[in-house]
Amino acid sequence: MSGLLALLDDVAAIAKVAATSIDDVAAAAAKAGTKAAGVVIDDAAVTPKYVTGFEAKRELPMIGRIALGSIRNKLLILLPALMLLESFLPQAITPLLMLGGAYLCFEGAEKVLHVFAPHADSGVEEDFDIQDPAHLEEQKVSGAIKTDFILSAEIMTIALAVIPGDSFWLQAVSLAVVGILITVGVYGAVALIVKMDDVGLHLAAKARLAATRALGRGLVRGMPVLLSVLSTVGTAAMLWVGGNIVLHGFAELGFSRIYDMIHHWAEAAAHFSPSAGQGLVAWLVTAVCDGVIGLVLGLGLIPVATRVISPLVRLVTRAG
Repeated sequence: MSGLLALLDDVAAIAKVAATSIDDVAAAAAKAGTKAAGVVIDDAAVTPKYVTGFEAKRELPMIGRIALGSIRNKLLILLPALMLLESFLPQAITPLLMLGGAYLCFEGAEKVLHVFAPHADSGVEEDFDIQDPAHLEEQKVSGAIKTDFILSAEIMTIALAVIPGDSFWLQAVSLAVVGILITVGVYGAVALIVKMDDVGLHLAAKARLAATRALGRGLVRGMPVLLSVLSTVGTAAMLWVGGNIVLHGFAELGFSRIYDMIHHWAEAAAHFSPSAGQGLVAWLVTAVCDGVIGLVLGLGLIPVATRVISPLVRLVTRAG
């Protein structure tokens, strides 16, 4: 009997440790997901364009294929690669984060520049070419998965940086949880966004109640507005998160003057605010400053990317 009680006591202890580990994973995943919010919003804003123009019955299957590709990107390629770096070359994490942050600044600044100085998009022009629908779908899905790889790399690297490094397995499991939950959340939201206009059209045409038909018409009219707002918020979040990542990276490398100055401005602004809103004011000042620096950095990177990096990539691609 005493042996049975001892066994039950051991099982209870193991269960307690397991429950604590699950709590740690959940906490780490939540923190990492919050930190990666800027990239997540941009991911949700970018993806719908890949299924635009296809038959309604092909939209959800395409989103499903892109989501599966995203899971493969995160769990089979990025997770092992990042855990190897964390184990054997952790010094590379901060520079990688800064590169990801710089890319976010470049993407955000390019979108801002496009608003004030519209220019042709070769990718959009190619969409007007008449192609076999099945081949075009394969191209679109493949392109979306490649774009997702870049965004997923940023998300996973940002997530790894904020997950406690006490345990290899805690980091690995937390990173996997972040990858899966973000993928489900992003592509679930994309599916809802893409199908919302179909739902609105159905309600507007076939609903019995006038109020329901009005709701359907409102959904149809509201979707372009929602996509526009989502795109704007995504761009602002990219600049804010990208600027913050780059500044924080420089601070970790010993160049903290600008980072400390912004922190000082945020504290000063919060000091002159009502006590209930001090945290919000400090965050707003920090986010605006990070966003402005992200925009300036991104605008500076545009000529480098278009006149140096892109020609080099094309040269290497042709040579290969």
